[in-house]
Amino acid sequence: MIIGVIVDFAVGLLCIILGLMLWKKQKISLIHSYHYKNVKKEDVPAYTRLMGIGLILIGVGICITGVLNLLYSSLWWVPLLVGFVMGFIIMNKSQKKYNGSWFS
Repeated sequence: MIIGVIVDFAVGLLCIILGLMLWKKQKISLIHSYHYKNVKKEDVPAYTRLMGIGLILIGVGICITGVLNLLYSSLWWVPLLVGFVMGFIIMNKSQKKYNGSWFS
């Protein structure tokens, strides 16, 4: 149980750190090249901002999952689902708006 919480925090923290690097430092190279192949140079700041925020939301959901898994073992999936769905929606909108699709 404690190992699961540690893994949840580690994975969640990794997602948050990568999301911050993507958003704040605009490290677009953290994403596979086919995800940003059609993104124009002037759209890179907006694209990396949305992709970073989406990744941060997923990471926060994973971290909260670790806490709830420790306290209430039956509710762990709620923040995981909410964080993943919200993050995925933001990332999906960003992909469609700036790249055209997920795999262009």
